[in-house]
Amino acid sequence: MSPALPEADPAPDDGALPATAADGAMDRAFGVYVHVPFCAVRCGYCDFTTYTSAELGGGASQAAYAATAAQEVALAARVLDDAGLPPRPVATVFFGGGTPTLLPTSDLAALLAAVRDTWGLEDGAEVTTEANPDSVTPAALAALAGAGFTRVSFGMQSAVPHVLATLDRTHDPRRIPDVVRWARDAGLAVSLDLIYGTPGESLDDWRASVEAALATGVDHVSAYALVVEPGTRMGAQVRRGELARPDDDDQAAKYELADDLFAAHGLTWYEVSNWARTDADACRHNLAYWRGDDWWGVGPGAHSHVGGVRWWNVKHPRPYAERLGAGLSPAAGREVLDEAARALESVLLGVRLGSGLALGALSSEARRAVAGLVADGLVDPAAALRRGDPRVVLTRRGRLLADTVVRTLTA
Repeated sequence: MSPALPEADPAPDDGALPATAADGAMDRAFGVYVHVPFCAVRCGYCDFTTYTSAELGGGASQAAYAATAAQEVALAARVLDDAGLPPRPVATVFFGGGTPTLLPTSDLAALLAAVRDTWGLEDGAEVTTEANPDSVTPAALAALAGAGFTRVSFGMQSAVPHVLATLDRTHDPRRIPDVVRWARDAGLAVSLDLIYGTPGESLDDWRASVEAALATGVDHVSAYALVVEPGTRMGAQVRRGELARPDDDDQAAKYELADDLFAAHGLTWYEVSNWARTDADACRHNLAYWRGDDWWGVGPGAHSHVGGVRWWNVKHPRPYAERLGAGLSPAAGREVLDEAARALESVLLGVRLGSGLALGALSSEARRAVAGLVADGLVDPAAALRRGDPRVVLTRRGRLLADTVVRTLTA
């Protein structure tokens, strides 16, 4: 099962936000994240808020989910209006999970329509859905594009059957070129997600996966190091010695290999784990997270952030639906970030971006520490000394040791 929610202050039953949430709102983009908490099979490494049909139990209906989530969209509109947030069209919408494409295409279209009808969409808004390669058809992808989706992110993870088996992924890797072609034929931008460091995955296995992803010609790839979380099936297998724990040096070598291969095919890193062919191909929704913009997270376990207020919903679909049905906010807890916490978070997130973090955003102590990070080969000296706009931009070694950089800048 997925992990416990963070400890924080209780959230008000009506979801009300403090008036300070509206401060500076017109300088921040507004996005919507829609969490679809359903999967056909729970992968052994996954600790996300997801449920198979066997795990749902009574009182939670996948068929009714779209209508339930639309109730939260309506609640969000009331809360933002009551807090004095100015009307802002939605810049990005992201359907994640879980497997959003387990829902009928008509349900996804209806939820997008609820967002559009409530706030409107910016011209050229980015609308993404995640999908498993075995959960789509050409007709379904065409229908999503017709409903207003602009982008699909496929969970490829690996092209090697034994690696997929260790991850409990059920799709046939030979299907990847097909689904990419179907999506492009429908007019959708395409991203592929990869995972490296799976127990039993060799460097050659990883090379094969990266090359298979690049062979599709996609313009965006995400590559994440496997993290074995406690409470997952894989965590238990590692604890019992049935699987080896991922090795840091092995994962570093695989990151470097991927970065070399992506660069050779014209993809540039714009965030530590994300590469795109051009700036226009980057995932604008995720950039909004790293830049500290506002977003409302719809769905069980979804997290939201508006004007320095962060909150998260109850995790199970049943109490989520019950609270909304009673006219209550589904939020389980929240925190109001003070200036120190917001400054810390801006460093934590901003330093991961390829565009870097402005030196002027750092404390005087942190600015003095940058010279040491440059000397250690973690920060690009040309960017740090740039006339008029000095920035902290990670070198590749710095990307591998990003946590070290953050600790140094926030000490």
